[in-house]
Amino acid sequence: MSLKTLQPDTVTYYALNNEINIPVDGQIPLNKDKDALSAFINENVIPNTMTFDSLRQRLDYLIDNDYYEADFLSKYPQAFLDQLNDYLIDQHFTFKSFMAAYKFYAQYALKTNDGSLYLEDFKDRVFVNALYFADGDQALAQQLADEMIHQRYQPATPSFLNAGRARRGELVSCFLLQITDDMNSIGRSINSALELSRIGGGVGITLSNLREAGAPIKGIDGAASGVLPVMKLLEDSFSYSNQLGQRQGAGVVYLNVFHPDIISFLGAKKENADEKYRLKTLSLGVIVPDKYYELIADNADMYLFSPYSVEKVYGQPFSYIDITAEYDNMVANPEIKKYKIKARDLENEISKLQQESGYPYIINIDTANAANPINGKIIMSNLCSEILQVQTPSMINNRQEYDQMGTDISCNLGSTNIPNLMSSPDFGQSVDAMVRALTFVTDNSQIDVVPSIENGNNLAHTIGLGAMGLHTYFALNHMAYGSEESLDFTNIYFMLLNYYSLKASNEIARERKTTFAGFEDSKYADGSYFLHYIEDNIQPQTAKVQALFKDIDVPTAADWEALRDAVMADGLYHQNRLAVAPNGSISYINDTSASLQPIVNRIEDRQEKKIGTIFYPAPGLSNDTLPYYTSAYDMDMRKVIDVYAEAQKHVDQGMSMTLFMRSTIPAGLYPWKAGRTNKMTTRDLNILRNYAHHKGIKSIYYIRTYTDDQEEIGSNACESCVI
Repeated sequence: MSLKTLQPDTVTYYALNNEINIPVDGQIPLNKDKDALSAFINENVIPNTMTFDSLRQRLDYLIDNDYYEADFLSKYPQAFLDQLNDYLIDQHFTFKSFMAAYKFYAQYALKTNDGSLYLEDFKDRVFVNALYFADGDQALAQQLADEMIHQRYQPATPSFLNAGRARRGELVSCFLLQITDDMNSIGRSINSALELSRIGGGVGITLSNLREAGAPIKGIDGAASGVLPVMKLLEDSFSYSNQLGQRQGAGVVYLNVFHPDIISFLGAKKENADEKYRLKTLSLGVIVPDKYYELIADNADMYLFSPYSVEKVYGQPFSYIDITAEYDNMVANPEIKKYKIKARDLENEISKLQQESGYPYIINIDTANAANPINGKIIMSNLCSEILQVQTPSMINNRQEYDQMGTDISCNLGSTNIPNLMSSPDFGQSVDAMVRALTFVTDNSQIDVVPSIENGNNLAHTIGLGAMGLHTYFALNHMAYGSEESLDFTNIYFMLLNYYSLKASNEIARERKTTFAGFEDSKYADGSYFLHYIEDNIQPQTAKVQALFKDIDVPTAADWEALRDAVMADGLYHQNRLAVAPNGSISYINDTSASLQPIVNRIEDRQEKKIGTIFYPAPGLSNDTLPYYTSAYDMDMRKVIDVYAEAQKHVDQGMSMTLFMRSTIPAGLYPWKAGRTNKMTTRDLNILRNYAHHKGIKSIYYIRTYTDDQEEIGSNACESCVI
């Protein structure tokens, strides 16, 4: 029976998987998941996989029938292709769960044009990825194959899915654009949104530079319509440009919290918003300078500033003004039009919307810029809030051409699998291979439909290596999420990622005799970036974490000093290296927990289209790990913030940090709830956002709320980063 005619009632694996949810003698029958996995392979995969007599015959068929590109394969002799394929077969890769196998074959495995047969298994997709990203380098191809077949490294979905395919989408995950305060820029950005949504990936756009509703246009007061109509135009653009109906176009718009349209901006996402401007699919994010937190703490009035008049006074777009530093001057300047509100009233509006929808994302922009070693200004983020890179504005003339080419951003991502990378025979060599794979993507990403993005990528060579499986690693090693040991581990792990990715970037710069544009003006070039690593000599502090890293080279102060000298001498190839995406579905294939966040359920029930519910036990779940797998919804979110804060010390970009709340909060979870209502309130979210800012968190992604009627508010929309 082919895949096209296979029906749920003709196979056993769905029923076996569903038995996981039926306790036996008070125990979770985890063996049923293994039974479902075995049945899936035997009933679905094996009968519906096209077979060949040899690797050469298989590759010839795939090339001749326009499934694989020929060029990347032609860079290797047949003897090496055979050897690499034999190596992958000898690793005897098997999925560990039904969900992992189901996700791979449903979403990633190449199928025949009519969808009736599989043309790849996991090792075949690894084979193609390794060859493609190594670009003819046999040693690197061998290393990448080793990293991916042992699931120490997982490229992001666009890269993993499209590598080597003749008919493919882009290899990058998402894009960031800024709009300046003129109609040419607005028009060009709408066109860019259409094009970027067409080729795949989520698009982040900042509207902070646009003049507010009622601002003058050519001297006429009250003429400007503000940001709401532009938001609606963008939402309609993403809806229209949806990859031939295969996926909903996805975008997020950002607005500075000091923009006069901030209240109406937030209101556009509310259920009772004016239908003309109500946003159904577009995501919202708020850019928050430190001054806002100061005004909240003082319960002070807050002034919102007209971007139009600010740009006239300062000579640069609103996004590039340091509002925290200039706030008092802007308040005192009569040439700047301003509007007064109460800071805490706005804070409550943000929390109300987060309760209702999970939005807006929060970007602590001064925190991001204070930690930024690159000369320039970070002004926004992406659809999943983990990309934070400097940008420069473009100037567009009446012919929609660039008089001044600015820099916008494309993101190419990959993740380390923490439990597996901790077992690597050489942690540093593994990271080096991952950096080189990501470098191939940035070098070969040509987004010419949006020249400012292509320009930014060509100058910066940025990548985003992240991580998944943190909670799984904690559970397997009997560490409670948020405990002293877990914080110690997180600190050391991400320090290692930072060190070895810097080392790899430095080696690539030396090999190519090329650095990212502007390296000479960075804190890397003058050595100041490395100072605290040299002075603090960061090492594991707890006995358990010392034991976990006993076979891994943890850099000493002397190692950091040597790296500093090497970087000052030869530079870095990549402007940015690290970012932690939410990586949801791709973590299932890796049989590990998503990103750095705690699991949601020990047995997750996931709704799959046309199939119904699939049950997924937390990776490594057993009687031994059960006590360490606390649900995110039953956890003090300050513990999550503490864990992310340890990683953020070493991550040069951001992290997609989701906060998980219950409508009815368990007794004793938060001390400030004592003597008050047990219902979640705006005060709870206000406290947590301010705590995150205090701990140095750069961004907050969704607020997900589990309601009393067992529904989740604040679902994930960014498929490019999530899967």
